[in-house]
Amino acid sequence: MADNKKLIIKSGWVLGLFSLIGIGLVSLTHSVTHEKIAENERLFVLKNLRELIPDSLYDNDLLENPLKISDSSAFGSEHEVTVYRAFKDKKLVAIVASPTAPDGYNGSIKLLIAIQENGELIGVRAVSHHETPGLGDAIDTNKSDWIYSFNGLSLQNPDIKNWRVKRDGGEFDQFTGATITPRAIVKMVLKTLQYYQANHNALVNTDG
Repeated sequence: MADNKKLIIKSGWVLGLFSLIGIGLVSLTHSVTHEKIAENERLFVLKNLRELIPDSLYDNDLLENPLKISDSSAFGSEHEVTVYRAFKDKKLVAIVASPTAPDGYNGSIKLLIAIQENGELIGVRAVSHHETPGLGDAIDTNKSDWIYSFNGLSLQNPDIKNWRVKRDGGEFDQFTGATITPRAIVKMVLKTLQYYQANHNALVNTDG
């Protein structure tokens, strides 16, 4: 009887030890994986930022102290918008905003929108979406050059009334069989330009 009791206690200690080891390994794996995912996301964002704004145009760290903006009335979305600012000799050169268009055909579309200090668009990129392959995914640069059509545009070019897809009476092409996706992006790019114009002074402030 005593031997059985000792065996049970010993087994309990062994199980407990293995449990602790297992928990430790899971925690370590989670920590390493979490750090790796965070670093991959950082590199992905940096790659897209550099594609929009060449390193030669600024001298600060784009990923250091970005602005976090929550303004659903301005962007029409509950998603927080990160704004990366590029400075040269402490003067604003450009910003890159990361709004999310909530009304894509198959859900939200995460964008990067680069704007020069003078309010002119440098470029737009779709960095995350669930649009239909062969239709809505023409927003990807490896599928179509449609998204490059924003390069060089501003609130004055074209007029505000023309910041719509052609089906809605505007100047922007839609895709064959897919109007919702380009409509959502055009609308969000316009909202971002309007936000930049309305908040230019605050965004220029180097103190953030």
